[in-house]
This record gives sequence, C-alpha cells and structure tokens, in this order.
Amino acid sequence: MSLVTLARFFNPASAQVVRSRLDAAGFHAVVTHELSALSMDGYALAAGGILVQVPESEAADARDLLEALPPEENPAGEPGQ
Repeated sequence: MSLVTLARFFNPASAQVVRSRLDAAGFHAVVTHELSALSMDGYALAAGGILVQVPESEAADARDLLEALPPEENPAGEPGQ
C-alpha cells in the first residue's frame, strides 16, 4: 500500500487534528515522522516535518475533504504543503 502525503506540519497537535478529521470521515489516515520530530528541538524541520498520509486510493477524496473545510477549521492550510 502506497501512502500519499496530504499535509506537512511542524506541530504534532495540528497533524493529529487533521488525522482525526480524516479518520472521522472514514479515511485510513496516519501521522508519520512524529516521534523523530519530537526527539530533539528543531528536528521536525530537519526531518521534513510531521506528515499526514493516506493510502493512494483515498488521496483525491481526502484532499477534497480538507479543501472543503473552512480555513479556521483546517490547520493544514493548503493540502500537500
């Protein structure tokens, strides 16, 4: 199963909020690089951020869901960034 990155964060709480929204909508979302990013200060940037990912087969629908959220309810901003 190939995963697609929908959003990248430097704050684990924001990543988990987006993952939770996707889970609630029935997507199989995961957060990756979270532990690495939290292991030492500044490492989130060096590790490329904390990623919210879904299976490739769900990516288009998951992006549509995130784009449909009002900005104040979407910590991802622009998906894929």
